[in-house]
Amino acid sequence: MELDYKSIGKRIKIARIQADITQETLSELVSISPSHMSNIETGTTHVSLTTIVAIANALQVTVDDLLCDSVIHCKEPFQNEMAALLNSCDEYEIRIIRDTVTALLESLRRDKKLRNNQPVL
Repeated sequence: MELDYKSIGKRIKIARIQADITQETLSELVSISPSHMSNIETGTTHVSLTTIVAIANALQVTVDDLLCDSVIHCKEPFQNEMAALLNSCDEYEIRIIRDTVTALLESLRRDKKLRNNQPVL
């Protein structure tokens, strides 16, 4: 399995911005150069496990939060992200999102049966 370094970098950047920390400050906290931090955030370099842990600690997030796009079993970080998105919605948006998710789940579950060669009910 190949890691998606662009997604990891994107999540690091989002967490950094949410923490209101500059790239330069974060690079100092994890003892790497600002240019290396920039390359990590753009996904143009492969970040080491040691550096990912240091970044997660500096940003006060979990490693799962940063790697969830590359990990198969990571339901909790995605649920937390969805909850944060929903908390920012008004009542109208919540209703539309609920209807959309309901339709999407019905389609995904129907198509899953097709992929498994099961009859669709």
